[in-house]
Amino acid sequence: MRRLFILLIVCLLQCACCGAERPQAKSVAEQQPERITVGAERTELYLPALQERRVALVANQSSLVGPMHLLDTLLALGVDVRRVFCPEHGFRGDAEAGAHIADGRDAATGVQLVSLYGSGKKPKPEHLADVDIVLFDLQDVGCRFYTYISTLHYVMEACAEYHQKLFVLDRPNPNSFYVDGPVLEGSQRSFVGMHPVPIVYGMTIGEYALMINGERWLKDSLLCDVEVIPLAHWTHDSLYRLPVAPSPNLRTGQSIALYPSLCLFEGTNISVGRGTDKPFELIGSPQFTAASGSAAWPLVQFTPHPIKGVSDNPLFSGQQCKGYDLSQVTPRRQIDLRYLLAMYAQTPHESFFLKNRFFDRLAGTPTLRRQIEAGLSEAEIRASWQPALRQFMQVRARYLLYPDFTPQETPR
Repeated sequence: MRRLFILLIVCLLQCACCGAERPQAKSVAEQQPERITVGAERTELYLPALQERRVALVANQSSLVGPMHLLDTLLALGVDVRRVFCPEHGFRGDAEAGAHIADGRDAATGVQLVSLYGSGKKPKPEHLADVDIVLFDLQDVGCRFYTYISTLHYVMEACAEYHQKLFVLDRPNPNSFYVDGPVLEGSQRSFVGMHPVPIVYGMTIGEYALMINGERWLKDSLLCDVEVIPLAHWTHDSLYRLPVAPSPNLRTGQSIALYPSLCLFEGTNISVGRGTDKPFELIGSPQFTAASGSAAWPLVQFTPHPIKGVSDNPLFSGQQCKGYDLSQVTPRRQIDLRYLLAMYAQTPHESFFLKNRFFDRLAGTPTLRRQIEAGLSEAEIRASWQPALRQFMQVRARYLLYPDFTPQETPR
């Protein structure tokens, strides 16, 4: 019965996609925006290539075909799925940021799970020896330090080395409508930033895969045999609400919109609300000194506590923090430096940046930290990014698969 239900779902999705390619005339009253169709749902474009082939997935809880998980769907369709590679946060997305992910078996299907966020971050030869095709299907949020694009890099590199075909099942980028931030410098390369791109790069993960290949960013300038299964009815200006949280602390559209600006605080002595019911919507510290807020940034008090699988040991656990509640603010279409500058002004400078210089890794450069310490304004800092951003925009344009966003000055 379960297999029949999945087959019905797949058939309905295929019919919807086929119908979208042959639109019929509608009255003005009937005209509605077409439903965005993710790559995984466009099964007619990749299922034929999987017949009688041995398959591995790179997947997590966001890898859905309609209401069903991609793994369940493929198994019900008779596809020979040998194993699943798991990124940061694990296969079911229930591990907090940075938590070691272990190998194992999926409890629901018995399929082997291989961690790409544990002892190694790249598939090993033995993991690909009995595989013909790899499917990559992860929901990105469009930020350089969100590690799924680093996982993509290493999967592409392994596929190139071991001559495996890679399909990237594309998904919308909820922060696709702008490009902003400092461009990564080579000295700051790490798993939270592997490529010379700005913090917000305005590309889907499929477009990003094409850029990794086209710019020869893989080791030894290797080329991966990669094919993107594209989205339907999507542009870089499309609003898209994620149906599933991409990671435990990005639970709302607001947190995802604020994440490009607030994640920089992970390199500071400021809490971003981990261990509360509003992660990445609050900022605060026990040493915060401001006496008043505003309508947009009301003052807030919060006390982080451990939440199993979400924030096992949050910053300032058990301590009362004071700061700002950003849950109702309208996010800008840019990295919003006001948050950093305000918190730097309202907390002790000598302990603001972590001594391990993780802030520089996240920013992709030590320059932003030095600019804040020197008292530069938001406008001065932003002006320093522009030459490198213009160069990146030229690179980015070569790999876009969808109509680009319309630049705007007003907040989105």
